[in-house]
Amino acid sequence: MGIFELKTDAEIRIMHEGGKKLSKIKEALLEQIRVGKNANDVENLADILIQKAGGKPSFKMVPGYHWATCVNVNAGLVHGIPCKEVVFKEGDIVSVDLGILYKGFHADSSFSEGIGLDKEMQKFLDVGRAALQNAIKKCVSGGRIYDISGAIEKTVKAAEYEPIRALVGHGIGRNLHEDPQIPCFIPGDRKESMRIEKGMVLAIEVMYAKGKPDVYLDKDGWTISMRDGKMSGLFEETVAVTKNGPLCMTT
Repeated sequence: MGIFELKTDAEIRIMHEGGKKLSKIKEALLEQIRVGKNANDVENLADILIQKAGGKPSFKMVPGYHWATCVNVNAGLVHGIPCKEVVFKEGDIVSVDLGILYKGFHADSSFSEGIGLDKEMQKFLDVGRAALQNAIKKCVSGGRIYDISGAIEKTVKAAEYEPIRALVGHGIGRNLHEDPQIPCFIPGDRKESMRIEKGMVLAIEVMYAKGKPDVYLDKDGWTISMRDGKMSGLFEETVAVTKNGPLCMTT
């Protein structure tokens, strides 16, 4: 990453506009998460809707990646290539990650959705959603990145799940990935963590697992999955730090 800039109020308004468009696209993609649909169905619809919204798919700008979405199932955590061979079935957890470049600024968001889950697995997803909301509340001027990471780790571990340590959330703006990095776990001493300032825009990512947090890279060169094969979850929103507190742009 290495790029960092505070955004003006005008730039945040543009990013919020793009984020709202991405939110509506997510709602449409949720309808694709059902038995018999496949990852490529999600990809094709996302690509069409992003362009109809007046934007461009952020992920297609990542060197070597040629898709508008990343789609993962069950033990697949992030960066899954949305191919038609990935067909959704009863009991699956499907995670979808996508971004939009709109008027020169990126917005990034992810969700995990289950198909016919039992109570135990529904709880697993509910914990991820709660961790994200708790983390967003910490996006306030004067706080520290440590506080965001702490909210994620505490929520996930309280439910006896594990936060992922190998991957992080990130700043976002004119570039899809900017500083600061935002771990899902408590990173060292609070006083050494970056201070949160008005004008920061952050892609807060909750990445967690039902088993051990160790991951591996698939032979396709992109998909990152849980080494023990157990379920994983992914939730992400783009959040601006404003004088009035956190502004979630992608809901």
